[in-house]
Amino acid sequence: MSRQKELPIYRQLADTLSDQVRNEFAAGDLLPSESELALRFGVNRHTVRRALDELVTAGLVTRHQGRGTQVVDRRLDYRLSAGSKVTHNLAELGMATDTRCLTQCRDTPPPAIAQRFALPDHGVLLRVDTLRYVEGTPLVWICHWFDPQRVPSWLERYRGGSTRAFLDQHYGLRLRRRQARIEAGGATAADARWLQCALNAPLLQIISDNIDSTGAMVEVSVSRARADSLSYHIDFSEFSDHCSSVHSDEVMS
Repeated sequence: MSRQKELPIYRQLADTLSDQVRNEFAAGDLLPSESELALRFGVNRHTVRRALDELVTAGLVTRHQGRGTQVVDRRLDYRLSAGSKVTHNLAELGMATDTRCLTQCRDTPPPAIAQRFALPDHGVLLRVDTLRYVEGTPLVWICHWFDPQRVPSWLERYRGGSTRAFLDQHYGLRLRRRQARIEAGGATAADARWLQCALNAPLLQIISDNIDSTGAMVEVSVSRARADSLSYHIDFSEFSDHCSSVHSDEVMS
């Protein structure tokens, strides 16, 4: 353990343990006991306890009476609601994000996507593939299918960044999610390439129908994320608030 003179011993130990927790332990693992850590690092148990307090405060571990110190689930908790925006939500969590455009073109969509748009046979949509990075790590690969008539000149304008912000800025479109379907699956070769995961690693896929203020379909997005890096938090409060508002209007009318 490096003993930098400007830091107290317990802080040095906390930094060392933090690195080990992030790189050598999985969620749910138990750390060695305080006495084992004290012996390993040549410090007293009080110093170990103070170092572990730092890890608890940082949200890396929790203490359980009779069990010991356990590594917490470090997956990113992403709130999923009708109006949720990936980039905005991650920024609220204090995380640096970047959205890169992988490819974009007019393409024939899969039958399931075409049906959502009531697209005639051999019809085409605008396909835009983006990759979301969080803190420099690829997190979500998204395939966006747009009604090309709603986003003219997209191919000449878009070069990356939040697609929601781009829709608002250039087309005055503020989309909301009408419905979403969550599925589990294994990583394909393309997934493994973009998300830097093993082949067949568990993924979470969300297929979302995104509509404008009139209820017209503008976009169907298919997002794929590593299940070991991201968990979805379903927010029902928007729906409850909407129902309460409708009920109040009915009572007042």
